[in-house]
Amino acid sequence: IENPDHYLTLSSMPLRSVEDTLLAFHQRISDLKKDSRLKYALVFKNEGEAAGASLEHSHSQLIALPIVPKQVQEELNNSRHYHEANKSCIFCDIIRHEINDRTRVISENESYISLAPFAPTSPFETWILPKDHESSFVPDGKLPLLAQLLQKTLKQIDKVLDLPPYNMILHISPFEDESNEYYHWHMEIKPTLTKKAGFEWGSGFYINPTPPEEAAKFMRESGI
Repeated sequence: IENPDHYLTLSSMPLRSVEDTLLAFHQRISDLKKDSRLKYALVFKNEGEAAGASLEHSHSQLIALPIVPKQVQEELNNSRHYHEANKSCIFCDIIRHEINDRTRVISENESYISLAPFAPTSPFETWILPKDHESSFVPDGKLPLLAQLLQKTLKQIDKVLDLPPYNMILHISPFEDESNEYYHWHMEIKPTLTKKAGFEWGSGFYINPTPPEEAAKFMRESGI
């Protein structure tokens, strides 16, 4: 539970509550790492009934798993292969490219950046990443900056999309490989604007009618 007030969300609650929520993520992950039966912690948030929220009160969830989820493992494998071929972290390279290009950057501060990924699976999909290479979620000393950018990004999404339901997922390295050179923790925010139908289920492909450059521009110009 992120705040005692039933009617506040991550975008509208006091910034300190956002910091406390992120700190709780970090502390719970750190504690669960001590259990040898567990290999991964999946932190996520479902905001709104259409996004799968089971409670009206703003909340996040954490599920610790004895395996690394297939989707996460594929992301790890691809990142590792990129590092082997290029001797660099793919996420670090993405950040450098986006900062130079600017068309998909939404907002940033000295430590974190929010951007629309080059090939989003859904309209207005947004990522938040640390600018420095960090494979595990250890935002010690920088929690206020992460909280500020997370809340600002959610306010921008709320403004341009009129308070949409969304899913937020924290991607981290597995417990047994939390310090590596090839993976970069990040948050993915996916507003629920479209539905997967027969083509998506049958092919594994995604149809996104909104170019990420346009989505980023809308959010930059939101006035937030």
